[in-house]
Amino acid sequence: MKCAIKVIPYQLDFKFLAGTSRGVLKKKTSYYIFIKDDESGLVGIGEAGPLKGLSLDDLPDFERVLNELISRLANKDFPNHISELPSYLEDNIPSRLPSIRFGVEMAIRDLLNNGKRIIFDNPFSRGVRSLQINGLIWMGDSSFMIDQLEEKLEKGFSCLKMKIGAIDFSQECSIIETIRKRFSAKEIELRVDANGAFTPKNAYSKLETLSQYDLHSIEQPIRQGQILEMKRLCRDSSLNIALDEELIGLVERNEKEALLDFICPQYIILKPTLLGGFGATAEWIHIANQRNIKWWITSALESNIGLNAIAQFTGEYNNKMPQGLGTGQIYNNNISSPLTLVGDQLSYRSLELWDLNPIDVIL
Repeated sequence: MKCAIKVIPYQLDFKFLAGTSRGVLKKKTSYYIFIKDDESGLVGIGEAGPLKGLSLDDLPDFERVLNELISRLANKDFPNHISELPSYLEDNIPSRLPSIRFGVEMAIRDLLNNGKRIIFDNPFSRGVRSLQINGLIWMGDSSFMIDQLEEKLEKGFSCLKMKIGAIDFSQECSIIETIRKRFSAKEIELRVDANGAFTPKNAYSKLETLSQYDLHSIEQPIRQGQILEMKRLCRDSSLNIALDEELIGLVERNEKEALLDFICPQYIILKPTLLGGFGATAEWIHIANQRNIKWWITSALESNIGLNAIAQFTGEYNNKMPQGLGTGQIYNNNISSPLTLVGDQLSYRSLELWDLNPIDVIL
């Protein structure tokens, strides 16, 4: 299939200062990849958006690398069928560029499904099934975090995820204690995400302190790469641990299997943008299922273009756990989409239209 392809950068502006243990985010640049079939005129759209300080392809010259790769792809045939996609990605996009592989895979899937932003055809994308998601509490001062907490509870979330590691640990524990005094673990499932903020020396004691609040789990308590220390925490801590950043950069199946077999985590968190797309994420799911390791899928600050694709991919699985999908409401200038949030249920209103006016789709 002969196609034209181009890239348009788009700067997303946060509605608030988004705090993480790696710093505060004010803006994020996504790169929209447009692939147009010369014969039919149909257009598929993908999104590549590496996370600063985290993505394997967070490169100072990312835009140049992306455009050079897109130029090479423009001179080659694109897949005519979904079954050809895995080999096409493997042959043409290096695994060290996971967000680009994710964006191209998304765009091709969209194109092959008639360019209607239906990346996966399933009950979710048909609008007959919704996905339960967790409510995210961003880092900040205690009053900001409590305000977010009240908002999420008022909206009806029954699972909350709280980022920790940026303010004083005792203040964070105080906020968690406030939640637990009002709601039991049966009423509100509470997850925390340290983004690697703890050290191997203090992690165990902090996990034991946190365990008194009847938490569901903690994501990535220490920075990735410290696999012996992480194995000990997963083995010895009374708090369940979920691997997140630990998965980044592992490409070969035997590497993924070896990591899970060695660390033996209770959960893994899957972010297609960081892992190299849907095929790579599906492989993680298969490996985890073989080992009875539970998992959930999380977006990674994509705009509604990428979030839509990730949500539809999540709809391919009958995973009853609350997922870590965004809501599309964190940006002032997001792309309007059929994604709708009612309470803690994310759905795709298939009869509503996309508004792509903020970006130029003419090739």
